[in-house]
Amino acid sequence: MARLEYDESENLVNSLRGKVFNQLRKQILTGVYKPGESLIELRLSEELGVSRTPIREAIRQLELEGLVQSIPNKGVIVKGVSEQDVEDIFIIRTMIEGLAARWAAEKITDEEIKELQEALELEEFYTIKNDAQHLMTYDSKFHDIIFKASKSRPLMHMLSTFHFYIQSARNNSFETPGRPVKALDEHRAIFEAIKNKDADTAEKLTIQHITNASMNFNKTHQK
Repeated sequence: MARLEYDESENLVNSLRGKVFNQLRKQILTGVYKPGESLIELRLSEELGVSRTPIREAIRQLELEGLVQSIPNKGVIVKGVSEQDVEDIFIIRTMIEGLAARWAAEKITDEEIKELQEALELEEFYTIKNDAQHLMTYDSKFHDIIFKASKSRPLMHMLSTFHFYIQSARNNSFETPGRPVKALDEHRAIFEAIKNKDADTAEKLTIQHITNASMNFNKTHQK
């Protein structure tokens, strides 16, 4: 596992604490650390190349987010993200991303339209090649450009807080066969609405897009 890098000009305590927390949260949400697995401070300290203090502080924050649990005589156990968590994330996404698409349609620049089109074209390329890793990268980039085009700092702050959770939900939505192709078609329609400055349609299509992803997740995880 790669060690953390940091800018020595920053406050090292705060920098390391934040970087360690973000790194561990990302690894939990992406499945590197799986539910039921133990997080051992000494091992994490060696893997990340930091002292145990920022590790301990990051674990406390992870516990506040419900991603890990401290159990007496067992240590820190990964809880991860439950199916209910993912369903909740989809609901949050419909509200936040629908609004982002509306504002993007109203405020997007010509340069951002070009960026959005390039991301869409690369998403199409990797969909055809069935390259899941690169596909998810450009799927995320498509949404990120829309967030940026919304020109809303509060909205961007909310999205940055949920970034890894949203990414986890997106990755789950691709588990259904055929979903990537349908998602691409939905992105094309959203792109056209934003390019044409049609805020109502952009918001409506984005909400439907996320609803479809949620339905596919539920279908995949039916017991």
